[in-house]
Amino acid sequence: MSERTEIGEIGEFGLIGRISEMAHLANKTTIKGIGDDAAVIDNGDDYLIFSTDALVENVHFDLGYVPLRHLGYKAMAVNFSDMAAMNGQPKQVVVALGLSNRFSVEAVEELYEGMRLACEKYGVDLVGGDTTTSRSGLFISVTVLGKVAKDKVAFRKGAAEKELLCVTGDLGAAFMGLQVLEREKQVFQANPEMQPDLEGKDYIIQRQLKPEPRLDVIQELARLGVTPTSMIDISDGLASEILHLCKASGLGARIYEEKLPIDRTTYEVAREFNLDPITIQLNGGEDYELLFTMPQSDYDKLRNHPDISVIGYMEAPGTQAMMVTKQGNEVPLQAQGWKHF
Repeated sequence: MSERTEIGEIGEFGLIGRISEMAHLANKTTIKGIGDDAAVIDNGDDYLIFSTDALVENVHFDLGYVPLRHLGYKAMAVNFSDMAAMNGQPKQVVVALGLSNRFSVEAVEELYEGMRLACEKYGVDLVGGDTTTSRSGLFISVTVLGKVAKDKVAFRKGAAEKELLCVTGDLGAAFMGLQVLEREKQVFQANPEMQPDLEGKDYIIQRQLKPEPRLDVIQELARLGVTPTSMIDISDGLASEILHLCKASGLGARIYEEKLPIDRTTYEVAREFNLDPITIQLNGGEDYELLFTMPQSDYDKLRNHPDISVIGYMEAPGTQAMMVTKQGNEVPLQAQGWKHF
């Protein structure tokens, strides 16, 4: 009898590792396959980049509180974020839908209206896809194609010792937005007469329902003459993404708690939920901000940027990824964010 290994035993990244070992690259035009935010193909003058992502009802979203238009927008945004993480720009997208018979034509149109709005905002063409029947709720699969100049592409590897570790925006807002939405859903289920208490929480709820890919930062970095040496988007939590960069580059890292950016609403709502804000910042996930490294010589170009924070630096090979707390203690970083299995 053959041995059976449960997927949950090795997790998402263990499974990706197994699949990667089975995928042998034979075409010389394939520059990068499995293991980065997007695959990279030599397209002559530049690189073609593409990525795919699936959203599954009751796994990635709950239609009890997620409007279809927001869901369509988010499905596009999270894929555009993968293009940003390669220092590139999305150009075309295709969408495959699995639909149950509870969805009307009007509902599907509402979903696609959200997709259209995202594509219009970021200059992307929706060029095709597929629709099929689903017996287990709504399923959305998105594949996005983009391009990047060969001398500007940013992989997860490429970081060097002593280079600065930077993050865009703020952290933990999307996770706390999800906690508020889940709480209000439970309150409604217990008493349908109760109105949701969302006052003052617009920012964190929007970060969950309608994230924006940081393509603006990609344009800003180009304007300032900064080319990231490595980059990844923050979908599974900051700690997890730092560990990805460390593994890909064969380095350690050191970050500082006091340098991690957080919005005041995120901080206050975390306290309201009796959650430690630093834990939310490290492990929340779904922020879709960018984490990148750059040479110290580029520091002056970004030192006063209001939307980019230098949170630490890369350390020598063989060292761990560590966080220095406000009290001066060193704590190893652990990946405790979103687990798919």
